[in-house]
Amino acid sequence: MTFEYGYIGLFLASFLAATILPIASEIFLTTMFHYGYEPWTCLLVATAGNSMGAWLNYGIGYLGNPNWLKKFGAKPEKIEKWQGQIQRYGSWMALLCWLPFVGDLIGIGLGFFRAPWLPTFILITVGKFVRYAIVTLLFFL
Repeated sequence: MTFEYGYIGLFLASFLAATILPIASEIFLTTMFHYGYEPWTCLLVATAGNSMGAWLNYGIGYLGNPNWLKKFGAKPEKIEKWQGQIQRYGSWMALLCWLPFVGDLIGIGLGFFRAPWLPTFILITVGKFVRYAIVTLLFFL
């Protein structure tokens, strides 16, 4: 389990949870609390790992090529819809990268459609921190 590897294990679990792998990092975070690890450190480590995983998603999207989407069968209407949403809301959509399932796609889309990286990375981190802070508060209530 993650707690056996301490904060490094929590970081890696949180990082991988931000990718397309189906990992529930909140379980690892609360397990760390259960075993007596320091809550603030856990909160910051989980936020850092999960944020960096989401930044990786952005980078993957940034490297993407619009022609690839068509090759994978994406309909032009869907592509235009995503592009329109990202142009409309911009980096603010990064606050939703914590969402299960669609959060990874949002991060990839932000990179793919070239949302400005600095505000995107900051807002990804804010969203991830808020999510983990809520999990932390709920654990200790």
